[in-house]
This record gives sequence, structure tokens and C-alpha cells, in this order.
Amino acid sequence: MNFFLISLGCPKNLTDSEDFCARLLADGHNLVFDINKADTVLINTCGFLASSVKEAEENIKYALKLKKQGKIKKVFVTGCMVERFGKTVAEKFPNIDLTFSIKAQDNIEKILGKTGTLLPKLTKTLHAPKYKMSLTLPHSAYLKIADGCNNRCSYCTIPFIRGFYRSKPLEDVLEEAKIMAKSGVKEISLIAQDTTSYGQDLYGKPILEKLLKKLIKIKGLERFRIMYAYPHRVTTELAKIIAGEEKIYPYLDLPLQHISAPILKAMNRHCGPEQIKEVLAMLRVTVKDIAIRTNFIVGFPGETEEQFEELKTFVKDFKFDNVAVFEYFRERGASSYNFKKQISAAVKRCRALELEAVQSRVIDDINKKLIGKTVEVIADTPTLGRTYKDAPDIDGTVTFTKTVKAGTIFKAKIISADGYKRVAKIK
Repeated sequence: MNFFLISLGCPKNLTDSEDFCARLLADGHNLVFDINKADTVLINTCGFLASSVKEAEENIKYALKLKKQGKIKKVFVTGCMVERFGKTVAEKFPNIDLTFSIKAQDNIEKILGKTGTLLPKLTKTLHAPKYKMSLTLPHSAYLKIADGCNNRCSYCTIPFIRGFYRSKPLEDVLEEAKIMAKSGVKEISLIAQDTTSYGQDLYGKPILEKLLKKLIKIKGLERFRIMYAYPHRVTTELAKIIAGEEKIYPYLDLPLQHISAPILKAMNRHCGPEQIKEVLAMLRVTVKDIAIRTNFIVGFPGETEEQFEELKTFVKDFKFDNVAVFEYFRERGASSYNFKKQISAAVKRCRALELEAVQSRVIDDINKKLIGKTVEVIADTPTLGRTYKDAPDIDGTVTFTKTVKAGTIFKAKIISADGYKRVAKIK
């Protein structure tokens, strides 16, 4: 078949798309990048939030419309929305040819002739994919080291979708990284629902530090970036490794969600404000010029004006390099769905805009100090790239004053900055 892929959601979902697309290519099928040349549309859905479910349904409707018009023959749907809602997806869209769960992706080439709904359950083990391809830039890739989550944050549906935390065996991760290196990847972003828990299920304790020490020895791989670290599991040992190894960017994605003690407790986060502040202080002291990215949720049930002001003050004072602000989404299946004192949509929107405005002023201050400074950058195209402070797809960009080879990692001087967009002078 000639299949067109629609991959929705987070980088973790994208790695699933990469894995099952590679299986299809190995089986003789063709991935096309023009839907007009496809006979099949394959949609890998996200189901984390109501907004992502709506996006997935819109894409399904679009694909089914093409099928009805005779422009394509088949529509396949998989991913987190299927995992979350099961048979109801096919019941709502009966003209889908095949609806299948995440586990079924492991044998995708064997189920293409089937119809209906296939929902094998997730297994307790997680291994490196049999085949590997990249749907990202040639020089930058995501490496999923674990899946699922045991943290049970009260606002989150991930444990019900992705199951319990499952680490890939250390040897599998290393082998996957070597394959990436051979294909020309230079920058790897390590991802999981919680990278700092890596290995806990297999080895009795987290071994992210051990994994990093082995990954940096792989020839061809030049830089690593750590995403989705859980605050209270960030150790001094991890910070020292980041500080001491050139191959590891001085960057950490550390989703905090809030800083008010009552809200953190209601969220079922396993660290309070004092521990969060201690970890952040340790990182700033241990890792020179570390860039810290974080997420915050505003409008969580029961969030008072005083607690929101506490969050604003925290963001203003700490000066994070990158901040994503999310309005609380009331999701069925998450325990917070039934919490009292739900915040109105209007208040949530106002609080999100206020916090974004605070962060905007922070970025203005950061940019003032950044101008004139020489920093490491990576070129994603001949004229556009990112500083070490910026992860692919989600953070800022840097424009170059002259063209360079894509995939090159080098030092450049920042000569201007506006928000998350900077300009770097190439010598």
C-alpha cells in the first residue's frame, strides 16, 4: 500500500509512529508525503486531553471524507485515543477499516488485512523496535527510554492510557542509539513519561546516570538532551554528570506544574515547594549556565487567587528559560475530574494569559543578558537552528547571519533577541 501518516500528539507518540512505519517499510509498503498519492491514511491519535481527542476526530472525519469520495481506499486508526476509548472509536466512526491499540502496532504488518477493532493489552515489558526510521530532522531524534507512568498525578490520564512504567533494557537503549548514530543522528532527546525513573522497574533503582555514562561513549552522537525529569528524582549525581560531560547539554526539562503546597498536594505531586526550590538551587549551583524548561497548570480545582499569585511570583523570581502554560483540563478518568471548586473557563484563560505575560517579561530580561554572549547552537537548516537552551519543536529558534551546513554544532554570538527568537552572528 501507499500510506499517508498523520501522527498527532507528543514526541513519545511520534516515536511509536517511527517504529511501526519502519515495520511497514520493511514489509514492502510505501510511505508517501502527499495524501493525493496515498491509497491508505494511517492516523496515530493522541487521547490525553479533550482538545487532542477533538483534533484526532477531525482528522478521522477528513480521512473518511476522502474515502467516501473515492480518493483513498482505507483508513486505519491507532494510538492513545484508541487505547483510552477502545471500541467506542469504531462505533462512532463505523467506516474506519481497522482500529487497533498501541500494542497491536508491534505486529502492524500482520494485521493490515483485518477489519474491525483489535485491542490487545499492553505488556509488562518494553523493548527496542525491530526496525527503526526517523520522522524528524536527519540530525536530531527522540529516543524513548521508557513508557507508561506510576506517578498517578490527579489531573493525568496517561497511566490509564499507557499503563504502568516500563523501561527498555539498558542494552536495548544503547543498541537503538547506535543505530541512530549510524544513520547520521547527532542530537538525541531522551524521552519518557518520567526519564528520572528509568530502570526502577528492571533494576530495582533508577539508573539514568548509568545510562548517560554509556550513551556518551557511542561514536557519532554529539549531544544529548534530557526531557521530562521528575523534580524530586533529580539528584546531585545527575547534575554533576550534566555539568561534567560536554556531550550532555546543560539543559533540563523539569515539569513542575505548580508551586503552592496545597495545589501540589491536590495534584498528587510527590514533592512540595521547598524540595522543588532546593532542587532548582542545586541545579543552578552545580551546572553552569543551565537552561531549565518547565510546565505549569493554572486553574486547577480550588486554586485561589493567592495561590495563583504565589505561582506568578515564583516564575518572576526564578527566571526559567522556557515555560509552557496550560489551563487545567477536566478529564474523565483522572481523579481531579470529581474535585470540588472547579475553576471557570474564563478565569483559567485570564490566569494563563497573566502567567504568560510574567514569563514574557522574564524572557526580556534573559535576552538582555544573552545579547553579545557566545553560545553553542545546532543548525536545523542552513539558516535556522536552536541554542543549547532550546529543545526541538517546543522551544525557541535562532537565525544565522550566513548559511551553514544543517546538523552542524558550533559556537555563535547572539546579536539580537525578541522573545524566543534570536539571531546569531556566524564568524
